[in-house]
Amino acid sequence: QQELVESGGGLVQPGGSLRLSCVASLYNFDYRAIAWFRQAPGKEREAVSCINTRSGSTNYLDSVKGRFTVSRDNAKLTVDLHMSSLKPEDTAIYFCAARFSHFCTSDSARYDYWGQGTQVTVSS
Repeated sequence: QQELVESGGGLVQPGGSLRLSCVASLYNFDYRAIAWFRQAPGKEREAVSCINTRSGSTNYLDSVKGRFTVSRDNAKLTVDLHMSSLKPEDTAIYFCAARFSHFCTSDSARYDYWGQGTQVTVSS
């Protein structure tokens, strides 16, 4: 069974850090694009970051550049999102998603598998 399972969300104060993990039980894990999306209440889902599990190349949303880092461990089939200097506007449900191609895209419709999401709340 191919599936994605996220963990690591929670409540954090502004300026704090969190690490989200996505365990991706997928065939050919090392030939995928795996992305992190987020969706805040009343807003559209947006792509936060993506990693090409084959090459390790990464993409980031402009507003998180320099604060978020995505990494993968092909042996453990995991993709982590390290988030620092968190802001209240980072509050959202965060989802990991995977597609059959190893090329990243910010178009959520091009992803074939989705996790259930994990809540991140940044508040004092």
